Amino acid sequence: MNDPLKTGGSGLLDELYREIILDHYRRPRNHDPLKTPTCSADGANPLCGDTIHLEVGLDDHTIEDIAFAGAGCSISQASASMMTEYVKGRTVEEARKGAEAFQQMMTTGETQDLEGFDDIDALQGVSKFPARVKCASLAWKTLEQALEGGGVASTEEGETSHD
Repeated sequence: MNDPLKTGGSGLLDELYREIILDHYRRPRNHDPLKTPTCSADGANPLCGDTIHLEVGLDDHTIEDIAFAGAGCSISQASASMMTEYVKGRTVEEARKGAEAFQQMMTTGETQDLEGFDDIDALQGVSKFPARVKCASLAWKTLEQALEGGGVASTEEGETSHD
């Protein structure tokens, strides 16, 4: 029997995913600057013009707080909002595993079976559009850069740098 949520290319599931993405874009979570960030990084997608500034507040090896500011398309900003919700309260190792799982989803197009990845799975369809994958990946690459000590992350190969 067919799942009524998945019927057709523009079924109810696709509509739900669009709504989740637009909700995160219109009402981004964790958008207020942190008072005392432990580390930060900036990210840029030169092809699309997306930018992000990410601040992370670490306590021991746990991401106690995280915030982003940025400008760009709905996919890049929604992905940043979703990423901050996912990593907040998780260990650095869990956050890195989440970033790896996200990149795998963007490469394979398969949703990831990680606790707390529910909204993030809404970005799965982006994997069909290589230029948009960079938009969705920007926040995750910037998170990895921040956790490595800061600097600038880029969606273009070889353009990541440390300050």
